[in-house]
Amino acid sequence: MIARSYASNPALSRLAALAAFTLALSACGGGDGDAPAAPVTVPALAGDLSQAALLGEKIFSDQSLSASGKQSCASCHSPDAAHAAPNDLTVPLGGVDGKVQGFRAAPSLRYLNRTPVFFFAKDGTPTGGFDRDGRAQSLAEQAARPLLAPHEMANASKADVVAHLKQATYAEQFKQVFGAAILDNPEQAFARITYALQQFQLEDPAFHPYDSKYDQFLAGTVKLDDAELRGLALFNNPTKGNCAACHTSARGADGSAPLFTDFSFDNLGVPRNPRIAATLDPAYFDLGLCGPDRTDLSSRAELCGAFKVPTLRNVATRKSLFHNGYFTNLTDATRFYVRRDTNPEEWYPLALDGKVDKFNDLPPQYRANVNIAEVPYNRTPGMDPALSDSEIGDVVKFLGTLTDGYKN
Repeated sequence: MIARSYASNPALSRLAALAAFTLALSACGGGDGDAPAAPVTVPALAGDLSQAALLGEKIFSDQSLSASGKQSCASCHSPDAAHAAPNDLTVPLGGVDGKVQGFRAAPSLRYLNRTPVFFFAKDGTPTGGFDRDGRAQSLAEQAARPLLAPHEMANASKADVVAHLKQATYAEQFKQVFGAAILDNPEQAFARITYALQQFQLEDPAFHPYDSKYDQFLAGTVKLDDAELRGLALFNNPTKGNCAACHTSARGADGSAPLFTDFSFDNLGVPRNPRIAATLDPAYFDLGLCGPDRTDLSSRAELCGAFKVPTLRNVATRKSLFHNGYFTNLTDATRFYVRRDTNPEEWYPLALDGKVDKFNDLPPQYRANVNIAEVPYNRTPGMDPALSDSEIGDVVKFLGTLTDGYKN
């Protein structure tokens, strides 16, 4: 099993947003177990964005920067969908013709500004980083990949991205901010593009508004109803939902709002999703920390199948849940958590021998990595699930209080 840390407030340090013009916000964490500095977090007000962030806002919505001319960052991370997918596709479509299917569900880009760079905690817990496998060390690095990925914006090179930007209405503004000759150097220009995208996400309060019903409940300005309060209690109860073990729900020691993630990684044994075309190949497996996208930990067999714990903020708005989008609604996803081990036949197909093929989206040699030790997974067939159906309903009701933009 992966060692885990459940500190409600990981040791994160804050840096000033515009103190330095850098592309790498901090170095990768070392092996000493100390939490590295978190990326910049900016308490910006609406209309108070830096010039780089204002450019990033335009770049974020610019479809002309893709090979198809029809896809932007916002296509998969819509502001109207909490900066996640605006549709019910299992995984996004992209590519030169806009018809190439990806491999993972599009995550939300909200509440990433306090994410630490990837490191191993003192107890061995892999922690932090961007992307579902933590391989990107900053929002700038995370922003680079979709621009070039064949199944996303599908540009053949950084030079192609810059060539598109030269034709944009904001090309002159880009040169004013980053230098008159910046577009003559594709490598540097591409780095500034991703930097601008990073600053937009860090500075625009729309990416981290902290204005859900739960935030207002913590502030004492609204009350949760009875079902929501029951759901919160079950969410926090270590013998029931135990959700807060990873999805921290309490304020930090410094009074900071909860992010509903501890940035750790876990292996949940989510069922294989046949709606992803790549799974038609029986040899294909998405192993998270140990590949195929991340390569530096490929030799760490005990990490295979682990993915980063996401924030649960705005989870009620999602139509594609978990890394492979297998679940399409919160009720089923929550039922999976508490019935995966008591009733595996509900989630997994039968193997040729007639037995349930449990954890079927992992090669047999990695199935022992799946978390079966913690509540609610520490059960076997014949035992009662940790939550009843009515309790599942209460937890789902509580999760609905984490949606941004609540109006009393």
